[in-house]
Amino acid sequence: MQGASNQQTTIQARLPFVAIFLLLLAGYLVVNLANFQFFPRSVRQELEKIGSSITNTTLRIPAERGLIYDRDGEPLAFNIAQYRLGVSPDLVAEPEALMKELAQILDIDEFDLYRKITSDRIWEFVAGPISAQEGQAIAALNNIALGLEEIPKRFYPQGTLAAHVIGFVLDDGLKGALGVEGAFNDTLAGRVLDLSISNVPFDLPEDRPAEQRGQDIVLTLDRDVQFWVESELKAAVEEYNAFRGTIIVMDPRNGDVLALANYPSIDPNHFLDVEDPNLLVNPAINETYEPGSLMQVLTVASALEKGTITPAWTYNDKALLEVGGRDIWNRRYQANGTTDATAILSKSLNVGAATIAMQMGTEDFYSSMRAFGLGNATGVGLHAEERGELNIPGDTDWSESYLGFNSFGQYMEVTSMQMITAFAAIANDGIMRQPRIVKQVIGEAGPEEARPATVRRVISSETARIVNDMMKRVIYEAAPEAFLRGYSVAGKPGTAQISTAVGNEEGPNSTIVSFVGFLPADEPQAVVLIKLDRPDLYYGYEVAAPVFRRVANRLVILLEIPDDDVRSRLAAAESQISWAEE
Repeated sequence: MQGASNQQTTIQARLPFVAIFLLLLAGYLVVNLANFQFFPRSVRQELEKIGSSITNTTLRIPAERGLIYDRDGEPLAFNIAQYRLGVSPDLVAEPEALMKELAQILDIDEFDLYRKITSDRIWEFVAGPISAQEGQAIAALNNIALGLEEIPKRFYPQGTLAAHVIGFVLDDGLKGALGVEGAFNDTLAGRVLDLSISNVPFDLPEDRPAEQRGQDIVLTLDRDVQFWVESELKAAVEEYNAFRGTIIVMDPRNGDVLALANYPSIDPNHFLDVEDPNLLVNPAINETYEPGSLMQVLTVASALEKGTITPAWTYNDKALLEVGGRDIWNRRYQANGTTDATAILSKSLNVGAATIAMQMGTEDFYSSMRAFGLGNATGVGLHAEERGELNIPGDTDWSESYLGFNSFGQYMEVTSMQMITAFAAIANDGIMRQPRIVKQVIGEAGPEEARPATVRRVISSETARIVNDMMKRVIYEAAPEAFLRGYSVAGKPGTAQISTAVGNEEGPNSTIVSFVGFLPADEPQAVVLIKLDRPDLYYGYEVAAPVFRRVANRLVILLEIPDDDVRSRLAAAESQISWAEE
């Protein structure tokens, strides 16, 4: 009994200390509980962050990309629905049944499916991209364990048509490349959203805010004209065994590019399958070349404008001219005696063009070439446009002989877009319009018209008329292959030898041949540039001029351009009406 009494005495002596310890512990817990409750920036905030990271995720939602249309509203690029399928394994009630349903819809391996839908992860990727039809079938299962994430997918319904103009998109539709997709990416792409969404089950917003959507773009292209041009270009490249080719059609009155074709081309729906990287650039604006004898037209027009020559001007052509210590020869080393400016164009006389340039002098010649836009990008509105190369006195790469050689298109680099823009200025009464590929941008506020813009007056109306008449004579005297029955045509064929580090290439397939023409010559409504690289035949008049005729023959129908007789009768009728009203 004595032992039990002593043990009880000991317990009673220690009890106050135990009680004090428990009170202190309770107080500590109360203080921390109060801290958690009333100071949310500390422990509670961290715990909420951890919990959120387990149940939620941040999803980047790309905007719905704007659509691209031709000038008549025909779709050239739009979006199709594709999805990525995921599953929350913890929410799967009947794994085997779900496995069989998904395997039947997606036609994928059942074993791999079962492994994913029974994993111990919170969220498991199952398949993708899957089609809209497959996505609808999966949504119809109405299974809370499944989640469908939309994947942006760009689709080009016309395939290869105008591929280099339209371009394509990278990174799940977030970034445009090539053509309008690249140049107007910010306009088309819209605004990306970062949303916090639930992982269990995966939850996507049904609707995007309207202001997030990209804007639509209407191009100046005419789909029918584009199709015809591409067909003729492909036929020409194959007929003349050329390496490649380009055709551009432009309305000189407003700068609208009605067609721009390159061959060979690509299908933007399958751009990742393209093996030759050179096909992923647009030769019409991204690559430069020596224009050759096309430049003679710009040289003559500039000299007339500066007053260096007149329509009656002549010189004595001896087939050879020395400029800056270098010899310039006519084609086939032919001397022509007393020769006028029109004959320089019709006979493609290098000596004549160089003679004019020498009389103009460097200041007048190069200022005129700059006025025609050489050495500067045109600003047509396509991705990564090159500016070409036109060295001038004072540049380290310029020499005195360049004044002569530049006059007929050697030792300089241009793009096809630069050349057609320069010729369009002559066709448009001497006024250069800004070439454009975008006609309209359609946003939330409605369509916004891209108004035609004037770059500058390059030559006077009188000079333009004189050059126009000269180019009409070129058709009759040197390029009858470009003649179009019922229509007056003005044009100029061009031939340029392909230069290398050791000099110009010789022999077959060693030239770039071209032709630029406009019609009707007295009231131009269309300018057409034809360019073929390395054809079997040597000269522009025998290769590019016939292609021009075939293109123009259909073009006047598609663009509803009346022939000369009809326009003459209409003009006479309008004149009589005006006279009667007066």
